[in-house]
Amino acid sequence: MQLAKVVGTVVASQKESSLEGIKLLLVRPVDEEGREIGNHLVAADAVGAGPEEMVLIASGSSARQTRLTDKRPVDAVIMAIVDSWSIGGATKYQK
Repeated sequence: MQLAKVVGTVVASQKESSLEGIKLLLVRPVDEEGREIGNHLVAADAVGAGPEEMVLIASGSSARQTRLTDKRPVDAVIMAIVDSWSIGGATKYQK
């Protein structure tokens, strides 16, 4: 799992039929301080995330283990919306 921030949406009018009805969002991984790092990813949204929300993503074969993405050709999925995280008792993010 990786912390990430929703930074945009992806619209694809032509796509594999098994992806019909799945919302695709553009996310960018973040570090423990909430700073954006790494490359952007397109992730299937299994939880109804919105713009600027902090989320947990899974990638690779783990991305196909949600009810929404089972047996579908996805490599990343948003599987949780983050309310907060802390390190060593210090809150690093609070929704």
